[in-house]
Amino acid sequence: MKVDLVIVGGGLGGCAAALSACASGLQVLMTEETDWIGGQATSQGVPPDEHKWIEQFGCTKRYRTYRNKVRDTYLKTMNVKKSSTNFNPGNGLVSNICHDPRISLHVLYEMLMPYLLTNQLRLFLNTKIISIQKVNKTIHEMTFENTNTSEKVQLTAPYFIDATESSDVLPLADIEYVTGAEAQSVTGEPHALKEYNPLDIQAFTYVLAMEYREGENHIIPEPEMYEFWREFHPDIWPNKYLSFFAPHPITKEKRKYTLFREEDGFPLWEYRRIFDKEQFDSPYHAGDITLMNWPQNDYFLGNNYDVSEQEKEKHIYQAKQLSLSLFYWLQTEAPRADGGKGYPGLKLRKDIFATKDGLAKSPYIRESRRIKAEYTIVEQDVSPDTNRGKTGKKYHDRVGIGSYSIDLHPSMTGRNYLDIKALPYHIPLGALLPKELDNVLAGCKNIGTTHITNGCYRLHPTEWNIGEACGTLVAFCIKQNTKPKTVREDGHLLEAFQAELRNDGFELEWPEEFY
Repeated sequence: MKVDLVIVGGGLGGCAAALSACASGLQVLMTEETDWIGGQATSQGVPPDEHKWIEQFGCTKRYRTYRNKVRDTYLKTMNVKKSSTNFNPGNGLVSNICHDPRISLHVLYEMLMPYLLTNQLRLFLNTKIISIQKVNKTIHEMTFENTNTSEKVQLTAPYFIDATESSDVLPLADIEYVTGAEAQSVTGEPHALKEYNPLDIQAFTYVLAMEYREGENHIIPEPEMYEFWREFHPDIWPNKYLSFFAPHPITKEKRKYTLFREEDGFPLWEYRRIFDKEQFDSPYHAGDITLMNWPQNDYFLGNNYDVSEQEKEKHIYQAKQLSLSLFYWLQTEAPRADGGKGYPGLKLRKDIFATKDGLAKSPYIRESRRIKAEYTIVEQDVSPDTNRGKTGKKYHDRVGIGSYSIDLHPSMTGRNYLDIKALPYHIPLGALLPKELDNVLAGCKNIGTTHITNGCYRLHPTEWNIGEACGTLVAFCIKQNTKPKTVREDGHLLEAFQAELRNDGFELEWPEEFY
């Protein structure tokens, strides 16, 4: 089967790449390992983490359309008591559009539907890449397997985009890539390790959804590993892991949490709440719904890629047990402000992710394998200590902008949080181009960042921008009969490509009034 472009991975970066490539007239095939497209926002259960200017600027036109459609879906289908320009369905603290993962799934299909209906875009769900045929620096064919039927298919294309959550194309392509933390002697980064440690990878998390129905009892059976996680007390943690105490991400000091706003402390319930019942009129008595993606269910006892299948399954099982154990602890043992214990009214909402255990379809992977890129973004590029202006390094080959702090969660080697300031940044084209491959682009959090800068380039709007730029670049290269690296190296081609991006709704600079 031959198409113009194969996108491996249907997360936010993959979907954005499909939208831009199809809008440019390409015939595209996208694969996805789960049965849901959308990645972070859907199958992993993480509402968009965004910067404070997102309602005005700082993203692509298509990402803004996605955000608007999320809000419009609620306003059209639900009885909203009082709508506003910046309506937030869950009134969650982490995002201005904290919403149900199923809404993102619906919106992404709606945006892709014109191309799916005409067969310009073909979508293979439950499909995993298993092998690659490569000659020198060019991939000629990829083989995929349906995880339900074991049926295999070979796909050929002039271009491929790796938008998988762990950058699964890289090891199969037999090229060098990076995992973990680079050495300070290589990157010069102030916060890098003294020596390279490929195992120093951020924790991953299995998210679950829960509703609170006060006065009811929805206690689940005790999880198999509950006793282990109940007694687990990492050296970097101020109390046992299953508690309302954790290190403050910035100061590392003991920080108090609460479930609800019953006493002093950070309210976990409101952090990623996706349904605020007070905002809706409904004939059914529904409770608030929130997503559990908290410090207490970050899993850092082992990685789930570049390990044996047995090791991977062990860590996935233990990570799931951690989230279920935290949920059970909340139901049965969590201290309440009134002196009691437990919130039995917490209900595991298995329907939200359509899974038997109630957990997200995929783990939230913060730190992927990363390409060895034509350009690697380092801490000095985004740090306020090394840049005089209000933004980070303004690359000549920029293809977008984004903003987030350098936010690193505890790592597999037992390192604590790292959360430091980063300036609003630009996205360099060179970071999307693998040195050892000519017809493959990095389409999500697998770009040329370091362990440090991954902490600010891994969030939703930036991943979308990266994927969308990849789709536009492939179309530009096919139309101009050129190659991605040539576009970056040739000043006239780069200028023409950036003009096309601007015409298509990309923001390549921060607004003048921002300065």
